[in-house]
Amino acid sequence: MITLYTWGTPNGYKISIALEELGLEYDVRKINITRNEQFDPTFLALNPNNKIPVIVDGDGPDGNPITVFESGAILIYLAEKTGRLLPADVRARYETLQWLMFQMGSIGPMLGQAHHFLRFAPDVIPYAIDRYSKEAARLYGVLNGRLRSRDWLAGTEYSIADIATFPWIARHEWQGIDLARYPEVKRWFDAIAARPAVQRGLEVPR
Repeated sequence: MITLYTWGTPNGYKISIALEELGLEYDVRKINITRNEQFDPTFLALNPNNKIPVIVDGDGPDGNPITVFESGAILIYLAEKTGRLLPADVRARYETLQWLMFQMGSIGPMLGQAHHFLRFAPDVIPYAIDRYSKEAARLYGVLNGRLRSRDWLAGTEYSIADIATFPWIARHEWQGIDLARYPEVKRWFDAIAARPAVQRGLEVPR
C-alpha cells in the first residue's frame, strides 16, 4: 500500500491523478497547508523541505518501505514501478523527461508566482503582476506551439509530462489566462479533463 500525503494543490493533484491512472492502491493523509500542518515535526521527518506531496511506498524497489518527495521524482518513481506513463525507448523517455522538467522548472514556479501576485498577495504590486502575467502568457505560447503537431507533450503517448502539467493549466483563470487564445492547449486540456482517472484524482483529498 502507498500512503499519499497531500493537499488540494496542483502539485498534490499530480500524484493522485497518477495513482488513479496507474490503478495503484493508496491511502490518503491530508496535510492542511492552510493550517501549516506541513511544518509538523512528523511531516518534516518525511520531507525536510516541508512541502506536499510525499509518498511512502511499503513495497519499495528492494521490498522495503521507501519515502519519496518532490512531485517530479514521485511521478518518475511511480512510472518506473509500474512500467507505464514513461516510455522504455530511450529517445521517447528523454522526450518525456525534458517536458516533465519544463513543468518543474518553468510551468510550476512561474504560474505559481502568477497565482500568488494576482490572487493572494496582501498588496497589489504592479511590477510583479506584469512580470508573471507576461511569463505565464509566454509559457502558454510554448505549450501551444508544442501541441500544434502532436496529441501529447511528449509526442504520441500520454505520459507523466502531461499529468504534471495539467493541474497547473486547470487554474488558468487564476493566472489571468483565457484558454481560448491557446486552442492547442485547450484541445489537450479538454482531452485530459475528460479522463475518468483524472476526474477521480482531482477529488483527492476528499
